[in-house]
Amino acid sequence: MASTTSLYDVLGLSIGANGQEIKAAYRKLARMCHPDVVAFEQKEISANEFIKIHAAYSTLSDPHKRANYDKDLSNRSRRSFVYSASSGAAASAMASSGFSCRSWETDQCW
Repeated sequence: MASTTSLYDVLGLSIGANGQEIKAAYRKLARMCHPDVVAFEQKEISANEFIKIHAAYSTLSDPHKRANYDKDLSNRSRRSFVYSASSGAAASAMASSGFSCRSWETDQCW
């Protein structure tokens, strides 16, 4: 699921939600977005939304998948903070001095 919203946003939850809150949010959204419930004209849109909701629930309801997702989410937010912090004057100073920002993969090659 490559989108800008997190799985928590899809279900309308905070990151600290417990299992009961996740299940309740899923059931509520599933009743509203299931393709068998909506009008005929909205079935395709509803089906796509239902797939996103089910994928979010599938990941967040499994403790191991959720732990991996939370770790990945934390890494993504940390990475975006580093990139946004280095996009200003510090980045131009680094570029003019001959240094560049390297990722983990390029560090392993040295």
